[in-house]
Amino acid sequence: MFFKFNKETKTEDLKLRDFDQIWTKFCFLDETGSLSNIHDPFFTVGILKLSQPYYLMSKIDYERRKRSFYDEMKFNKLSKKNLEFAKFAIGALFDTRSTYFYSYSVDKDGDYFKREFGSDPWRAYESLTLRLIKDAVLAPKEILILIADYAPAPPHIRYEVSVKKETNHLLGRLALAGVCRFDSRSNDLLQLVDLVIGTISYDLKSLCGVINGGSQYKKDLCGFLKNNLGAVDFKNGFRNRNFNIFVDKDMKARLPLDLSSGQNEKRPST
Repeated sequence: MFFKFNKETKTEDLKLRDFDQIWTKFCFLDETGSLSNIHDPFFTVGILKLSQPYYLMSKIDYERRKRSFYDEMKFNKLSKKNLEFAKFAIGALFDTRSTYFYSYSVDKDGDYFKREFGSDPWRAYESLTLRLIKDAVLAPKEILILIADYAPAPPHIRYEVSVKKETNHLLGRLALAGVCRFDSRSNDLLQLVDLVIGTISYDLKSLCGVINGGSQYKKDLCGFLKNNLGAVDFKNGFRNRNFNIFVDKDMKARLPLDLSSGQNEKRPST
């Protein structure tokens, strides 16, 4: 085993030569729901954390070539021809060891969002990213590398610089080694995050009555994810050893009274 845990060595005493005591992990971040779209009231940011992306990426890539499937995996583009591959990708996530997922869903019309961010969507995006990164850094000797989906930003926005600087300042150590944004069409793990957070957001919108009817393919994938997690729904979020799905309290306030008072069940994964 490459990583050596030595509880005698404190995090602040680590040197570069102690590389085998530092656990480096990759984080893939994507978002669903436009912060500037007034017709979309919810916004969700999600992070997939894993130490060896190779295993999950190679599994998805092999299946792509086997099936001759080269389309982008995107929740909003689910259809009859790509639903089964989306299920395969999410199933591969559950089959891969040492993977962790974190998400935060916020109501843009809620008091918290308006009070904290007002009309500045990029400040909200950076703040939610920082919150997730802080949750994702679980081990004191862990250093993360963040790969985020690219979105055009105003010239004054320095997302990569700000997130790295603020994270390390907040935690008082080198916790985030670097941040880089890529077009999600070029990376299967960013696309996988899109599928998961798209499903979470879809479930919340359905519960709150934002969606009437809906797509049978999106409902199918939503059920597939919840069955694998052992979750009835995401109205109260969800948490187990590998998943931490947080839902803003203002979003819960939108729920009908008979739903908002219930507790989410947690059952073993299927």
